[in-house]
Amino acid sequence: MSLKWKSQLAPLTPYKPGKSVDEVKKELGLYHIVKLASNENPVGSSPKVTEFLSQNGIKANVYPDGYSTALRKIVSKKIGVEPTQLLFGNGSDEIIQMISRALLSKEVNTVMATPTFPQYRHNAIIEGAEVREVPLQNGKHDLTEMLNQIDENTSVVWLCSPNNPSGRYITEQELILFLDRIDPSVLVVIDEAYYEYVTAPDYYDAIDLLKRYKNIFITRTFSKIHGLAAFRIGYGIGCSDIVTKIEAIREPFNTNSFAQAVATVAISDDEFVQRCQQMNEDGKKEYYQFCQTHQLDYFETEGNFILIKTKLDSDDLFDRLLTYGYIVRSGNALGYPGWVRITIGTEEQNKGLMSALEVILK
Repeated sequence: MSLKWKSQLAPLTPYKPGKSVDEVKKELGLYHIVKLASNENPVGSSPKVTEFLSQNGIKANVYPDGYSTALRKIVSKKIGVEPTQLLFGNGSDEIIQMISRALLSKEVNTVMATPTFPQYRHNAIIEGAEVREVPLQNGKHDLTEMLNQIDENTSVVWLCSPNNPSGRYITEQELILFLDRIDPSVLVVIDEAYYEYVTAPDYYDAIDLLKRYKNIFITRTFSKIHGLAAFRIGYGIGCSDIVTKIEAIREPFNTNSFAQAVATVAISDDEFVQRCQQMNEDGKKEYYQFCQTHQLDYFETEGNFILIKTKLDSDDLFDRLLTYGYIVRSGNALGYPGWVRITIGTEEQNKGLMSALEVILK
């Protein structure tokens, strides 16, 4: 007897994360491993978070606050929106899942770039929606072609800016021209997982645009620059009526008490965020110079990672870097064969990886 699985699950495979540090140590007999594969913050989280955890206990027998009241109040004040405009999730991944469950079905289609963050497509397939993918142009969203793919049956459009894995972003002018031509019945999701790292002067202010375009929804996360990946907490920002509709999808206690507590501390530490942003900028320049010196193609990035093309097979380069103790992300798994995605680490980590890469390339 077989269970009655949804037919759209057949082509899907579970998300496969990169190898863990402990796994690589055991496999290769190495003692020092640097993981630069998952776009985590290499310096960890704010010292204020560490201090908070050491001084505050959480009652294990009490359910978390399902409305994330304290965190909601702090975030709404921090970014300048009403508390009712916020939706919290178990990472921004769950926000994407909730949007998909609320708006996607076999009767509609959804438009996205490719390659981009794979969870848009993954969730759309689960819900049975038609997926319309538009190839990136030089690492950027082809907004003109995305507009051409939108019709009366389009329910959701996904924009990842900066885009993962290319690191390229949508400018304010490009986004406004795009939004002006979108029917207000289509939800435009702007994934800003890496927006705190952006320093480009022509990057848009999504919160400000939300006042003008009621059909946009912004997703953000505490996993990246705030360094809270292990706690799994993210949030969405939209008009109150849209948030209310999606709230009906949310599990009652979807974010845990620890995550809510540390996020309230992390979002208040502006000095830490600025320090991480500057470190990331310095690291980007180091990688740009390395690529130029060795005549390697790369995309200028506004995220905390860089996509680099080499003459080696992506998986082969991944394996070779493992022997030096560095974990990166093979482009074969990201839709960029021949490339590797490297998380920008500390100065020491960056120099170590570039030294290993230089030896391999020779």
